[in-house]
Amino acid sequence: MKYLFDEDLPSKAAEISRRLGMDAVSIHDLDRRGIPDDAQLRFAAREGRVFVTRNRDDFQLLTIEFFRAGDAHPGVLIAGRHLPGNRPERIAHALERWHEAREETPESFGAYVIDFL
Repeated sequence: MKYLFDEDLPSKAAEISRRLGMDAVSIHDLDRRGIPDDAQLRFAAREGRVFVTRNRDDFQLLTIEFFRAGDAHPGVLIAGRHLPGNRPERIAHALERWHEAREETPESFGAYVIDFL
């Protein structure tokens, strides 16, 4: 799986994720800060990337809107507050654990799915 980190997460978390062997980029890396959430999720969908964010409420609503419109996205992962922004390595390692748990059964995650790190 490929991942796109939202701007509400430190870009360092994506960098560490790449060092851990995952295909991860950040909104910061792509200079896409300040773009509305729906456009970010559409971008992630076009790129085939699971969107990683702290913004649970907005992305739950967006996922419902995408579903109603028939616009699939590869999924959304919510990084809870237990993963502090000043500890990007904790975010990256949580993603690594999540990623490894799904490597053998990638069909267990997909379009319109929301999960938590």
